[in-house]
Order: sequence, then C-alpha cells, then structure tokens
Amino acid sequence: MASKNPSLLILFPIFSLLIGLSLYSVRSSSDVEILKPSPAWMGGKWILLHSSIGVSAMHMQLLKNDKVIIFDRMDTGPSNLSLPIGESCVLKPKKPADCTAHSLLYDLVSGTVRPLLVKTDTWCSSGAVFPDGTLIQTGGYHDGDRVVRKFTPCDDETCEWKELRWGLENRRWYATNQILPDGRVIIMGGRQVYTYEFFPKSSVKGNSSSSYYMNFLRETMDRYADENNLYPFLHLMPDGNLFVFANKRSILFDYKRNRVVKEFPVIPGKFKRNYPSTGSSVLLPLRLNGTDFPEAEVMVCGGAPEGAFNMSDTFHVFVSASNTCGRLRVTDPKPQWVMEEMPMPRIMSDMILLPTGDVILINGAMNGTAGWEDATNPVYHPVLYRPNDPRPERRFVVLNPSMIPRMYHSTAILLPEGSILVGGSNPHQKYNFTARPFPTELSLEAYRPYYMYPRFSLQRPSILTVESQDMSISYGQTFWATFVLNMYQPERGISVALIAPSFTTHSVAMNQRMVVLEVTVLEQLSIFTYKISVNGPPTATVAPPGYYMFFVVHAGIPSHAVWVKVQ
Repeated sequence: MASKNPSLLILFPIFSLLIGLSLYSVRSSSDVEILKPSPAWMGGKWILLHSSIGVSAMHMQLLKNDKVIIFDRMDTGPSNLSLPIGESCVLKPKKPADCTAHSLLYDLVSGTVRPLLVKTDTWCSSGAVFPDGTLIQTGGYHDGDRVVRKFTPCDDETCEWKELRWGLENRRWYATNQILPDGRVIIMGGRQVYTYEFFPKSSVKGNSSSSYYMNFLRETMDRYADENNLYPFLHLMPDGNLFVFANKRSILFDYKRNRVVKEFPVIPGKFKRNYPSTGSSVLLPLRLNGTDFPEAEVMVCGGAPEGAFNMSDTFHVFVSASNTCGRLRVTDPKPQWVMEEMPMPRIMSDMILLPTGDVILINGAMNGTAGWEDATNPVYHPVLYRPNDPRPERRFVVLNPSMIPRMYHSTAILLPEGSILVGGSNPHQKYNFTARPFPTELSLEAYRPYYMYPRFSLQRPSILTVESQDMSISYGQTFWATFVLNMYQPERGISVALIAPSFTTHSVAMNQRMVVLEVTVLEQLSIFTYKISVNGPPTATVAPPGYYMFFVVHAGIPSHAVWVKVQ
C-alpha cells in the first residue's frame, strides 16, 4: 500500500474500537484444526524450485511457450538479479543508476531464468493476453501509470519488453484487466480513477471519448483511506456482459453502452472483499453440456471488516480476516448469495482453478489487510474447494502446508502439468531479507496436488494429438483428440477442459477461465489408446479468443495440458 496523504490519517472512529476485542485478536494456527490434511491422501506435496530467482514475484503470467514472465516493481532499489552485460542501466531523476533486473522469464522445462529490462514502474499493475499470445501489461506507478507494455513470447532469447509511454488515457494503478470477445482488453478502475478504457483504444456506442466514467467505482470507495474497491473483480459472462464486484457490491455491466444491466444483492456479512481488504474471486467452471449458454457462477472468498486497514496501518492492530465465501449464480433469474465457511479466515489468498474443476485457495494471512507491514499470522495451509460436492460440510479440504510464509505481494498460477507455481511475498517498502518474521521472499515453489501422485499414473491420460489445423479450435467446431490411458474406468468418465492462464497479482487472477467442453464420442483404438470427439466452445463470449491449456481428465486425474488456440 502506498503511503497515504497525512490528511487522510484520521483517527478511526471510536465506535469501531468498541466492536469487540475478539475481532482484533491475533489468531494462531492452533486456533483452527489445520495441523493435518483431511482426508490425508489429498494433502499434496510442496517442492522448492529455486531458493532465489533474484526478483520477488509480485506479478506472474504463464505464456503459450511454457515460460512464465515474472516481475516486481521499479522503486524497491536494486534486485538480486543483474541485467546482462551490455544492457543499458535504468536512469531516473535523483536516483542512482539501476543495473539490476526487475523482470525475468522463467523456463518451466529447463528451470532457468533470463533477466528482462523494464524501464517504467510496474508496481501494482494489471495485464491480459492478446489472442496472438502477446502479454498486454498496463499501468503501474509514477512514470509507469499510463504505460502499456507488450511482451510477445519467442523460442529464442530475442524477445524483450516493448513500452508505449502514453498508451493509456488515464493513470492505472490497482486496476483490473479482462480480455473481451473481440480480442480487445478492457482496463477498469485504479486508485481514485472511476473510469474504464480499452486497448487498443476504441469508443463506446454514442460516445467518442476513449475513457468512460463509471459511477459504481466511485460509489464503492470507502472513507478513511480504506478504499476497498481497488483491483475490482471482473468476469466475462456468457451473454457478453461483465460481472463487476467491488467492496461488497456487484453489478452486471454492459461495457459497450456504459450502463448497468442489473445490480445484484449485497454479499452478506460485515466484510469488505477488495483491496486492501483483499479477498479473492473466481468464475466457477462453465460447463457446456449440450448448451451454448452455460450457467455462470461467481465465488468470492475472504476479506476484512470495515476499518481493518486503518487498524493495521495506523494502530498495528491486526483484525481477524473473514472465513466466509459467497457463491452467486449470476445467470439465475433472481440471483442470491449462498454463504459458506472456510476452515480458517483468509486475507490475500489466491483462488486458482484446477483442471478437475475444483478451486485451490493458497497464500495469504489470517489477520490484517494488504499493505506494508499490515498483516500477520500467515496461512501456510492451502485449502481445496470442491464446488460440486452435494454436502457443503465436505467441500473444503485442508491441504499440506508450505514452510514459507506468502504474505503481501505473493502470487500463484496454474501450470500445464497441473501444479501451482507459487512465489513472491514482500510486505516491505524495499527488499528486506533480515525482517522478522516475514522477510522479502525471492524463492519459487511448486505445490503438486494429490492427482500428481505416482499412485495415480495408471489413471492419468497422456494426450497424443488434437486433430485440428495448427492446434486451433474454431467456434462451433467438432474436433478429435487422442490419448493414452493405461487403466480406463468407464464409470468415472472422460472430460475435457480449456483453461485460460491468468495474469495474477494481489490475489486477483485476471482472465482466469475454465470451460468444460462436451465429449460426444469415445472410441477405443487399441488396448491403451482412445479417441474422443469434442464440441468446441460455441461463442467468443463463452471462451474469448486466445491460447488455452487443453486438459483431458479421467477419474478426477488430469493429463499434462497441451496448448490450443481458440479462434
């Protein structure tokens, strides 16, 4: 969290201090039954990939060539990763030359790191991937707040950042991006910015401007510098409208006409859900099942009560986070929130879709809010959420813990093998490796869910081919895929999932999307080889154009993904 204007450092109202001491007490892991995963066989495994990659992973994006672009911010001082010899150092007024990298490319296959030069400040920025696989990265801080940066993946070491200094109409710091059905990116919100715009720039019907005022963003900003509407949650609905969630409120928004189509009920409870009361959100899998218009359901978890940021930032009193999640079936005629309870409170957790259709909640803390030095009591245990279990009390499964606290500015993304890449954590204004108990983290870990255990190898499909031209899938197209499977269990069935890789930062997985395609035919070609006929996504509102991970799932065990292009 940036330092606030002194005029905003108002003493928090006295009535807030009287809410109840238990609200502000620091919880420890012993307060919650999280010492053992339940059931034990689902606990998963943690692997330390690198003790240091030289840069703290504030932002991450998986690219179509199995490389991950990782970057931090430019005003932390030198990183621990040098720029290549001969690369120009970054020169900024009144600051020493910076000859270290604040961005890098991580190769999933080789495990190697290549430093990248970024010239403008990417702090608390946003991103999305164009249909051609190019990362469009927007905004940041100071000299970076109106910058658009492009990174096009390549198979050699020639690809670098390209920066468009005045690519944005408004400054975008803590904004959210979403890829649209026509391939454009919408950029919404930011600190004290109540507008949205597009990249490439374009106009809304009946309005020749390139930036559009959105009153909902102003209405959802709290007083006392809490804000609680930064990094709004955006999800593209199958009807082409946007679901927008900020603070505690949510709307269905027609971005083409700049109008609110519908306002949904306020999520129940006293907790705020957006930065700095940072909860997280996910669009649950879209299941086609013979329909071109699937049901769409959004889930929001975690957060903090009103005033929590001021309590932690001003008084160093760390309020207990929310342990609640809400589900809203947006496509229902009269949607209503259905609330559930997690095994523990969570703030700053990432919610990542797994190819099984389950959701993993990972990283974060149990007390405080997002911001520098504003949280304590890390949540070491991820939690698996099984949305389709008919017994609500069995939907949450506590998983094996990491040994590394992942606090403010940590990230997580899904990888093609089905594991979760986890990095970052720097709750300090600069890199601080001696801070206790939460030093700056430069490490990278992988969390491997239970389905990657060797015991399930016979049930794990291995994709041989996707029979479509250039691995491209057209809307409405039926295509074939072949795979090897050593132990087929007909009663468990076969499913196919497309998952769009997310741009993840600050517990927001932008553009994350899972579409479960319809399998119409299954043929056995040999003892262990099978062929399936699959109906592609019907429209770009269901699956926006671009690159997706293509998984075949059998008996709850996913294959290693291959990349396909939806167009």
